[in-house]
Amino acid sequence: MIALGLLVRLEAKPGKEQEVADFLKSGLSLVMDEPDTVTWYGIKIGKSTFGIFDTFPDEAGRNAHLAGKVAAALMANASELLASDPVIEKIEILASK
Repeated sequence: MIALGLLVRLEAKPGKEQEVADFLKSGLSLVMDEPDTVTWYGIKIGKSTFGIFDTFPDEAGRNAHLAGKVAAALMANASELLASDPVIEKIEILASK
């Protein structure tokens, strides 16, 4: 059962929008090895606003993801690509299909 999630908001630096989009596309291959990441979406919200939405069965899965390769790659590239720190929100899934 999907119980928990993360909603991460990313604001690209001017001129770095395509690089952020490419980073998100490449992130999919990194999460494929995470058995407790049930769903993972790299999303574009606006011209320079992007995000990640992912879901997990439990807190252990969410914590493993936060300590995983995508999070490490994001933090390693944040100062170059992002206008501000990522906004990471832990969410609870109330209903899903």
